[in-house]
Amino acid sequence: MHVMKTLVLWILPVILLCSFCSVAFWIFLSNNNVSPNPSSKIPQKVSDTQSCKGCKENVFMSKALGNYSNRWKKNEANFKRFRSLLSGKCHAVSKAVVTQNNTPLGSNIIYDGERRKPIQVTQALFNILAKEQPFGNATWESCAVVGNGGILTNSSCGKEIDSAQFVIRCNLPPLDNRYEKDVGNKTNLVTANPSILHEKYSSLMERRRPFVESLRPYGHALMLLPAFSYGHNTAVSLRAFYTLEDFGSNGPLPVFLNPEYLRSLSKFWRERGLNSVRPSTGIIMASLALEICANVHLYGFWPFSKHLNDSRRITNHYYDDRQSKKNVHSMPAEFEHLLKLHKQGVVRIHLGDCQPTHR
Repeated sequence: MHVMKTLVLWILPVILLCSFCSVAFWIFLSNNNVSPNPSSKIPQKVSDTQSCKGCKENVFMSKALGNYSNRWKKNEANFKRFRSLLSGKCHAVSKAVVTQNNTPLGSNIIYDGERRKPIQVTQALFNILAKEQPFGNATWESCAVVGNGGILTNSSCGKEIDSAQFVIRCNLPPLDNRYEKDVGNKTNLVTANPSILHEKYSSLMERRRPFVESLRPYGHALMLLPAFSYGHNTAVSLRAFYTLEDFGSNGPLPVFLNPEYLRSLSKFWRERGLNSVRPSTGIIMASLALEICANVHLYGFWPFSKHLNDSRRITNHYYDDRQSKKNVHSMPAEFEHLLKLHKQGVVRIHLGDCQPTHR
């Protein structure tokens, strides 16, 4: 009996102390807005994310529209200054394309997109390189660089694009009758992303005639292949070259984009605050045009899912809604840099519908 009383006397204070600590703990949680059940906060976080979906895009769009004006006038001094900076760093006229002059037999080509063993210029590789730089020293009076943005849909910009002296298109876009009114069909240079060759043409490991026939809309344009950006691009790009040669194609002339030029161009834009993993094809071609053209016009450059005029939903490309790799390219940031050049009178960005005007 004595033992029981002793236990009660010891246990009772412990119980009271535990109760007091428990109450104090709950009061502390309540006062600090901390929930003991983590899952109770999850719906709120998801709701916040969903409710703000597109907020960042809206901010970018508002900023873009604030810097954009249809009343554009070229500033010759700004144009010459920027062009001089660009050509001084990148030398597109002599280095944009791999040639026998800038890449001698026995030299090494260093990939610009990854660290790997350089590829040596063997006799076989040297033989298929362009003998000279395709751009020469000539300057085209007007160039249209055509991005593939959905903003071109129903734009009626086709005739205006085709009126440019030199037309650059990106990533083998479709140019059939469905799109001619909006994007035109004239092509002097077209890029060919190896991912398209892998996905649409089975890496040119199967039937190759469909690939050759698909190139007919581009006529005798230069076809620019980034064969030396990544190791996995080399073989398929060479197969594209040999396919056109084997079929005796009277179509595009394949040439290879120079990784040295791409490294210089990436550094040029990084020095101006563009920190994407790699510049997109669009800004590469816009940069090239700024070195070889006296007047540069950009079409289809609009990296947003809403139209600038009425905020209606538009597709990512004028021909499909496939999304770009956002972890590689920073399209809104690139567009912001191009908009600065538009505002400075260096390039003209065409947004919205085209009107019959004299340029």
